[in-house]
Amino acid sequence: MTQRKPNPELGVVIPCYNEEAVLPELLDELDKLDKALPGPVSFLFVDDGSTDATAAILTDLCNRDRRYACLSFSRNFGHQDAVSAGLQHARGDLVAVLDADLQDPPSVIPAFVEKWREGYDVVYGVRTNRKESLPLRLAYRLFYRILKKIANIEVPLDAGDFALMDRRVVDIINRMPEHNRFIRGLRGWVGFRQTGVLYERQTRRSGVSKYSFGKLMKLALDGLMSFSAVPLRLASWLGALAAFLGFCYLAYALVCWIIGITLPPGWTSTVIIILFLGGVQLMVLGILGDYIGRIFDEVKNRPHYVPRATLGWLNEEAGFEESALQRRVG
Repeated sequence: MTQRKPNPELGVVIPCYNEEAVLPELLDELDKLDKALPGPVSFLFVDDGSTDATAAILTDLCNRDRRYACLSFSRNFGHQDAVSAGLQHARGDLVAVLDADLQDPPSVIPAFVEKWREGYDVVYGVRTNRKESLPLRLAYRLFYRILKKIANIEVPLDAGDFALMDRRVVDIINRMPEHNRFIRGLRGWVGFRQTGVLYERQTRRSGVSKYSFGKLMKLALDGLMSFSAVPLRLASWLGALAAFLGFCYLAYALVCWIIGITLPPGWTSTVIIILFLGGVQLMVLGILGDYIGRIFDEVKNRPHYVPRATLGWLNEEAGFEESALQRRVG
């Protein structure tokens, strides 16, 4: 096993979008985290096109405290792209991902580091006692179990993006070029030694959630379709089912004709068959269209985000903007 550094440098990636209300509390928690760890800590905020005072608060912070840096996007590109951008530019032997809303407490990160010292390369948080509404909790629970069942990788249950990764894992993820990114899936695909740490997920301290139902559905589809071919197989199964039912109805009609039973005339059976076959075809076309749309996104090969400004220690890195565009970061 590789010898672990006694005092590793930790980089913390914090994606944020319109988080002005929670930032003061978050900064207090980050100061406590810095004091709890023996090694150096640096913090990288990724401002995902905020329209409130988030950018102004982070500008002031980065100007007065050398531990902090901020990468601002030209518009809102999405949470997963913000996390990916943070991983591209984070410092440290270890990199942790932490959302700004404080639902995932920074105080758990020292426990992640201790697991890393034991030889694990990826340490992720496993959520317990979620404080969201019952329908949302049930939806999350169902999603993780479906993903674990059909994915072609090992997917831990109830584990989000809140995690700590060794530098070599981060470097591998950074080399992955796909656009429809699902970070926790990429993290699992990499492999290495991984383990979870249980923690109680808190309610949001301030502000409101930026993940709408539509965004949650897109994230779920990214996870299901990026790491499984089961939806494509489902299309084949539906076609086979339609053919089987059609054969059964044909056999039934032949038996009735042989034994002299006259089938009642009417539109019912015809309409049922047409609606069933039409529904199956449209569903299959929808699944195929989703995969083709993802291929289209990859072929265009656009950058995953457009940087608007950099603050703090990011500006000490020579050629930041040039390297960002050349690597088409994400």
